[in-house]
Amino acid sequence: MTAILETRGLAKAFHGNTVLDHIDLDLAPGTLTAIVGASGCGKTTLLRLIAGFETPDAGTITIAGRQVASPTNAVPPHRRSVGYVAQDGALFPHLTVGQNIAYGLPGSARSAGVRARVAELLETVALDRDYASRRPHQLSGGQQQRVALARALAREPDLMLLDEPFSALDTGLRAATRKAVAGLLARAGVTTLLVTHDQEEALSIADQVAVMRAGRFTQVGSPQQVYRHPTDRFTAEFLGDCITLPCTVRAGVADTALGPVPVRAAEDGPATVLVRPEQVVATVVADSGRLDAVGTVIGIEFLGHDVLVTIDPTADADPIVVRQHSLDPPPVDAKVRIDVVGDGILLR
Repeated sequence: MTAILETRGLAKAFHGNTVLDHIDLDLAPGTLTAIVGASGCGKTTLLRLIAGFETPDAGTITIAGRQVASPTNAVPPHRRSVGYVAQDGALFPHLTVGQNIAYGLPGSARSAGVRARVAELLETVALDRDYASRRPHQLSGGQQQRVALARALAREPDLMLLDEPFSALDTGLRAATRKAVAGLLARAGVTTLLVTHDQEEALSIADQVAVMRAGRFTQVGSPQQVYRHPTDRFTAEFLGDCITLPCTVRAGVADTALGPVPVRAAEDGPATVLVRPEQVVATVVADSGRLDAVGTVIGIEFLGHDVLVTIDPTADADPIVVRQHSLDPPPVDAKVRIDVVGDGILLR
């Protein structure tokens, strides 16, 4: 299946500072890919190169089988069949919602054909057609983002670019809006590239996640793959909380202060094993003298549906924090047995 977007060896520097360094990325048709990374790592620069706002120093960009950018040749942004939604939506405040959506469509915004297309696009983004007469300031933040998306969809682009479109929304609205937008794009079959610094956002709605650090991808794969099987410590820690333990590996099992942890394709010898907090289950033991009592609870942090349980291991090891359901968590000072669910990740 031909990729809608292909970047090969993409590089960009500003004033001698390398911002992107050899970026290779493929987007399959109809999928949503999220690029996640800290501020300043190069995410938005990559989006601007794809959109045509910047020219690469090296490498190529191909959209729907047509090369649109190289160091010596660049197709103008309006001829790339790309939709772009900025962080704030960037709606024209002096135009109505209908006029914003119709901007760039052939024909007059008052023509019957354009008005019908605007009404259709409003319904596509789950807004009533009477919103067409409103002004942007009369809309909520989530509604403004939907209008911006409708405007970007109006020209039926091959590729949709979303530049942190939900970051300005409050927590509850952000979650609802991103879910709605992801659903709309999936139903429309639009290939989408989302840039975000929010790990939860990337993991929850993307088909493919690319983790970026200092202008390079550390790992590209499915959300489950990059979270469960990160290739390095940076990727693991950036995507979520981790517990790291020194260990000795023998025959595919890591011997740690918390007990044995199975690991995959491991060579024997000293190493560090990494597990996620939700992999660790702490169970209270009635008899504190039991051999499987490997720690003492020294702190509880209530988060609603979850609790963070801080445990001081009996062995010579630093305290660890595990995540469990908030129903009947072990109390402070309780002796606990620790079980690890699933494999650990080995770091050499």
